[in-house]
Amino acid sequence: MRALRYVYMLALVVWLGGMIVLGALVAPATFQVLQASAPDTGRALAGELFGAVLARFHYLAYAAAAVLLLSMAAMALLGPRPRGLAVRGIIVGAMLAVAVYSGVVVIGRINAIQREVGGLPSRLPADDARRVRFDELHTLSTRLMMLNVLGALALLYWEAGE
Repeated sequence: MRALRYVYMLALVVWLGGMIVLGALVAPATFQVLQASAPDTGRALAGELFGAVLARFHYLAYAAAAVLLLSMAAMALLGPRPRGLAVRGIIVGAMLAVAVYSGVVVIGRINAIQREVGGLPSRLPADDARRVRFDELHTLSTRLMMLNVLGALALLYWEAGE
């Protein structure tokens, strides 16, 4: 049982840590460095780079969710059922749904706009519908990741109490 709980915690910490590192360190540093080194093209390159990193991270999130769900199922089958298992499962399932929606739908729409405008929607006029939509999708993507951070923090808090 201890090994299953360890695997569960490891997957949770990897997912949570990845979200925090991406949002707090990788994105700001990527945009800051690339914009400073290439003022004309740096922002577009930073967007491409961070988009690729984020797309790969989504696969890590899907894997972490699968490990969380499988380890919870195994804990329920092999030993005394952990407290609040159903609620934890719902939280992980909701986090997975949010990650899939963000990774497939939202990022897919962002990429479509970027292809349509040739890479950098921020160069469009502020009232251009594509720029407005891009900004809305970017905000939605950020909020979805924050929602998953909150879910992961709730699960981590729950585990800390046991």
